Amino acid sequence: MYDEIFMTEDPSKCNPRFWEELFLMKVNLEYLEGKLEALDGEELMKIKDNINCLFQHCIQALGEEHPIRVVNALQTLCALIRGVHQKNKSTSGFDIINMLVGFDKAELCMKNLMESLDSLLCAEGSESLKSLCLKLLLCLVTVTDNISQNTILEYVMINSIFEAILQILSSPLSRREHGYDAVVLLALLVNYRKYESVNPYIVKLSIVDDEATLNGMGLVITQALSEYNRQYKDKEEEHQSGFFSALTNMVGSMFIADADEKISVQTNEAILLALYEAVHLNRNFITVLAQSHPEMGLMTTPTSPIPMTPVTPLGTTPPSSDVISSAELPLDADVQTSNLLITFLKYSSIVMQDTKDEHRLHSGKLCLIILTCIAEDQYANAFLHDDNMNFRVNLHRMPMRHRKKAADKNLPCRPLVCAVLDLMVEFIVTHMMKEFPMDLYVRCIQIVHKLLCYQKKCRVRLHYTWRELWSALINLLKFLMSNETVLLAKHNIFTLALMVVNLFNMFITYGDTFLPTPSSYDELYYEIIRMHQNFDNLYSMVLRLSTNAGQWKEPASKVTHALVNIRAIINHFNPKIESYAAVNHISQLSEDQVLEVVRSNYDTLTLKLQDGLDQYERYSEQHKEAAFFKELVRSISINVRKNLAFNTLSQELLLKEFSTIS
Repeated sequence: MYDEIFMTEDPSKCNPRFWEELFLMKVNLEYLEGKLEALDGEELMKIKDNINCLFQHCIQALGEEHPIRVVNALQTLCALIRGVHQKNKSTSGFDIINMLVGFDKAELCMKNLMESLDSLLCAEGSESLKSLCLKLLLCLVTVTDNISQNTILEYVMINSIFEAILQILSSPLSRREHGYDAVVLLALLVNYRKYESVNPYIVKLSIVDDEATLNGMGLVITQALSEYNRQYKDKEEEHQSGFFSALTNMVGSMFIADADEKISVQTNEAILLALYEAVHLNRNFITVLAQSHPEMGLMTTPTSPIPMTPVTPLGTTPPSSDVISSAELPLDADVQTSNLLITFLKYSSIVMQDTKDEHRLHSGKLCLIILTCIAEDQYANAFLHDDNMNFRVNLHRMPMRHRKKAADKNLPCRPLVCAVLDLMVEFIVTHMMKEFPMDLYVRCIQIVHKLLCYQKKCRVRLHYTWRELWSALINLLKFLMSNETVLLAKHNIFTLALMVVNLFNMFITYGDTFLPTPSSYDELYYEIIRMHQNFDNLYSMVLRLSTNAGQWKEPASKVTHALVNIRAIINHFNPKIESYAAVNHISQLSEDQVLEVVRSNYDTLTLKLQDGLDQYERYSEQHKEAAFFKELVRSISINVRKNLAFNTLSQELLLKEFSTIS
């Protein structure tokens, strides 16, 4: 019968029941796609009418009562769309829509197709059918590498299936079966020509406020990220036991470096993209990030919500409702409650460890962009800094020679912002390398800055070991200076140096409004004085470059001006410390003695007031990140297409389900 379609004659001429019979027979995907592949563009044009006819009969069959016909029509459509697209090389010069449906009938045909898919997805019917509908839609969206060049998607924009996707996400049963495909499909549709025209999926996603739907979406994302975290943990444990046994068998230690190979699990950019779009477009989704659920059995839906009113700064009303409804916490001490944000932070800590591979670099960048959006959101900040919402967050730390592996057991319970800061410190400390990820460092420092701006504005005194952050930042400056020539060949390191110096300026100028105790303010001064050599070296370096007429004159002189207060502190206290040591005949002062000198000499220190330290430019996707997202969506599209196995819906399963045709 397929062969008859590939003749120029109309196959129903001799057999009026041709199309009815066709959809009662098992689809042979390989054969159909193979036939299409064997033709060149011209030959394909000759049988255009028959292909149009097949396409239209597929759409008609979707309205049939017999599920067997519907299944066969869906699978035939998948083969047709893929097969014809494969022929659509620039040389053949035919139009996909014309080839599949014909220009004259395209609008009506595609409307009927989308309506049928919509009603199949929303019906009470078979789960396998819904699954096949989603696979067909994913096939439709990803046939081209660049989804914005896929003209068929115009019809998916006009005849929206947005509500059908939401319905899948809001019902526990269909979410368990199809949530993943639905979320990936939505993330891709949102990215169709998003900068060129009004995309209805963007508009609709930004105003969803139904709690069940948003929670459903959050649960699908949490599930996918947790699965990744679990696989990584299993691999790590397996790797460690294997690594130690390998170690004991080795003579000499010359091979250790090779034995300790990278543990790699395929990252999941599609789910990250979905999380980004939800956080970036929908303010109501922010509440879902903190929605608690037990770490075990993530698919349990929250039972009775306990209202927990976050400390909301004046002038900000939390979206949709003024409570974070949080599932009742289980009394079992072994079950640690978790939420989407914690799962995401753990995921980020794994992905950001190794940025040498391009996928991970993209994933790491996307994680930081998501955290940037979170750090700018007033309501997110309210629960990040909420003292009544404490969690233990076990981040992955990169094994490094000069530090012991921290034990997970004695993790303190703290507000979530501490875990975000830990993640940033961890990144700063572990990526000082030849292939310097400048862009990621800039984002990292920006996130810390945004969190500090919130703390200063709302006078939140966070009990955090700030010293770790200060020493990480100083080490970063030290790294920039010692690799000046190598780095300057590729990056403007002065923008980063300026950001780091301004973080210190923020602590110096406003620290009294957000540091937890007066002694933490003294410790800041102690740290600056103790590491003064680094600031002195930085000053001589930027002075040298700002007095030359080279390309770095401007950016370097900005750093020179920014260092004014740090230099004032060093030049004010150092002589005092030296004279204290001389008077008391002490060669090496203890920390307490230095702090004593600092405390008794504050009143004579004069600092300059610096403007704009607590101002920042808000994140904007379209102007800065468009190229990144275009590339990312392209790689996701290729990946989804590669993994779309129609065999996953093995015909046996479907046929068993619909074995009786009434």
